[in-house]
Amino acid sequence: MTNSMRYVSLKANIDGLPKESDFEFKDAPFPELKEGQFIAENHFVSVDPGMRSRLSGVTGYAPPVKPGEAVSGFAIGRVLKSCNAAYKEGDMVTMGGSWASHSVFGGAGFAFKLPEVDIPASLFLGILGIPGMTSYFGLRRIGRFQKGDHILVTSAAGPVGATAGQLAKHWGAASVIGIAGSEEKCAWLTGKAGFDAAINYKTESDLAEAISMTCPEGIDVLFDNVGNAMIDTVLPMMRFNGRIIVSGQTADYNVPLEERHGIKNTIDFIASRLLMQGLVVFDDIPNFAKAQNEMITLIREGGLVYEEKIFEGLETLPSAFCGLFKGENFGRQLVKVGGF
Repeated sequence: MTNSMRYVSLKANIDGLPKESDFEFKDAPFPELKEGQFIAENHFVSVDPGMRSRLSGVTGYAPPVKPGEAVSGFAIGRVLKSCNAAYKEGDMVTMGGSWASHSVFGGAGFAFKLPEVDIPASLFLGILGIPGMTSYFGLRRIGRFQKGDHILVTSAAGPVGATAGQLAKHWGAASVIGIAGSEEKCAWLTGKAGFDAAINYKTESDLAEAISMTCPEGIDVLFDNVGNAMIDTVLPMMRFNGRIIVSGQTADYNVPLEERHGIKNTIDFIASRLLMQGLVVFDDIPNFAKAQNEMITLIREGGLVYEEKIFEGLETLPSAFCGLFKGENFGRQLVKVGGF
């Protein structure tokens, strides 16, 4: 059994779009485990757009990754060594880990054993993992979803957006419209994921007009993964008592704070009695299992579809991450780093 791990570290704080040269590979011995800790051999590691906000050295809703530190990611792996009675050697787990061959659970935080179910384990990093839970609780808790709602989802071909739209349809939305960045993605949303319509924002000269034409009844819930400019565009189209879920800001992560679009249409919050709230899904961890069981049933019945792109090898992590910001992300992006 190996006693060392290989990982991807941040070379320097990133300004603008991330590049592969912003990262470097390092090796380190396993740490001495303390009570409550375990180390797992990673099988899959995720690359997540939200990680970009932690690579600029600015403190946000999560602490920044410092140069020289391993980049964080969610992982699925097998426990190799354990000083935690709840996790035995050989257990398959999903956890907050690192872009690495192995991840160390520090004794507190996000980790749980994978249930024995007849679906791919990788789904617990996607539709049944943090992205899927963000979709579920974003709609239920933040969006206060009601049957008959008109839903608009941005970055709709990503794992969060695609799952949110499908759940809304299953729960009885009157309409679900998605915004994505290619004809291929739009075709998938309407052809496979069951969205009522999809808008390719890259081909629309007037996005506001396109949204207005596609959503003639207005919008009860905006599930936004893009950022301030998108929210500002949609605000005048929100229905009375509408809800805005701030899930991600992919268009803003690479833009300096002083250059980001401001929200100007604030009068609509008063006139239409709107609510806007951010979402950190770790608040909902106690309810994950119930949501996952509901979604597993839908997956088995064909009521929830998904796309995965799996890269092979630890060395592909930087390029897989950088591709997220070039419009290359379609579905969940994972890297298979070992096991199986």
